[in-house]
Amino acid sequence: MDEETPLERERRAKVARWRADGREPYPWSFPGRVDSGVVRAACAALAPGTEEPARSFRVGGRLKIVRQHGRTAFVDLEDLAGGLQLILRVDELGEEAYRAWLADLDPGDLVGADGIAAVSRRGEPSLLVRSLTLLAKAITPPPEKYHGLQDVEERLRRRYVDLLASAEVRERFRVRTLLVREIRQYFDALDFLEVETPILQTVASGAAAAPFVTRSNYLGRELQLRIAEELPLKRLLVGGLERVYEIGRAFRNEDLDSTHSPEFTELEAYWAYADYHDMRRLTEGLYERLARRTVELWPDRPEVARAAERFQPPFPTLDFVDALEAASGIPRLLEKSREELRALARAAGSTVPDNSSTGTFLDKLFEHYVEPSIDRVTFVVDFPTATTPLAKRHRSKPGRVERFEVFAPGFELANAYTELTDPDEQEERFRSQLGERGDDAYAHDADFVEALRYGLPPTTGIGMGIDRLVMALLGLSSIKDALLFPLVRSR
Repeated sequence: MDEETPLERERRAKVARWRADGREPYPWSFPGRVDSGVVRAACAALAPGTEEPARSFRVGGRLKIVRQHGRTAFVDLEDLAGGLQLILRVDELGEEAYRAWLADLDPGDLVGADGIAAVSRRGEPSLLVRSLTLLAKAITPPPEKYHGLQDVEERLRRRYVDLLASAEVRERFRVRTLLVREIRQYFDALDFLEVETPILQTVASGAAAAPFVTRSNYLGRELQLRIAEELPLKRLLVGGLERVYEIGRAFRNEDLDSTHSPEFTELEAYWAYADYHDMRRLTEGLYERLARRTVELWPDRPEVARAAERFQPPFPTLDFVDALEAASGIPRLLEKSREELRALARAAGSTVPDNSSTGTFLDKLFEHYVEPSIDRVTFVVDFPTATTPLAKRHRSKPGRVERFEVFAPGFELANAYTELTDPDEQEERFRSQLGERGDDAYAHDADFVEALRYGLPPTTGIGMGIDRLVMALLGLSSIKDALLFPLVRSR
């Protein structure tokens, strides 16, 4: 802990003085509190300079500023619902109590107030205070009023300070929570069951990503943190649960940049007896609803309004191969060998390892030639088979699978396909992928193949990153601004 500043020592002395006087600066509770919006609503019917003595209110929040004008002081209080002015008067509190509170209160303190609704002569909704309660003495002062935390890394590292300093940041994460609630309501209304699957797994599978590895002392074996929810969820469909979804954390021991985080929140949903056409319609409906809801939650926000326009259906559709061949000028992509695709990817600036899969090189070419031209939410469909070992082959396009991805400008939002349900073909796809890469980066989950032998009905599924979706809906430029506690480098 750093050495305390003179101001912090002064505040700590106030705590000691309170306790010496038999008063508790950190009480156990503050029952009966309402948020500041309730008082502002009660003030709406009052004229400037009037008050409503018939009804009392109890509020609590963080003290921002104290302005004293003789025998009256005005205190700005803030809670999650917004701001409220407290009016402190000598004739309400008494001379001694009034002077003591002005001496003891500091910006950043959490205080409770009992009083009546009033509107100041300047028309400010207020609470005329009849009693005050200190709820928590702030030893460390809050960030400077007008600038807050300027160091971006420090904002992320100490998100709690960022939140208390910025109403905008608080609102951003309130909206995020309500959007996740909206997603749950959407799937619940379609009779999907929300379930939970293991985070600790013997084989982290379901995506081409490096896992974090830990160890169970009891089992005496290594375990991996899941990289996706996919394969456990599909096992549930084998068992007879026909529509399932999960919203949970996934972990990938890889990049950390503006669109990637090693720890992120993922939604995955699986739907028996349906295919990727059904999932496209479901996804389009979900995104349209979320965009509309975001504008309702955060109106008069230009970047949110612009983002919502990009989510208006119908979404344009790009065929993966056709779009890539047209943008790159490279013909007959599906006939290229892995070595040829590697050379083409290298020429386009890709730096992925030489032992990467054929699908990885195709993805990198698409990323280079096509993604920069995507200017609104778009479906990219019918990927080459080599890109997706878990998707069912296309029913009419040789060398393709029934898969779509959803792209927003700058990044992928979701990945979905008609699921591969043939256990023998799944086994062959796993082994082919492993043999091509020369490592186990795309895990071979033998137990999943065994589950398929019991019979998985025709199924479609989707995975989407919640953090990126929040980025797209709120017009954010970094995934770190969509995460309450992003992973950052140490100081």
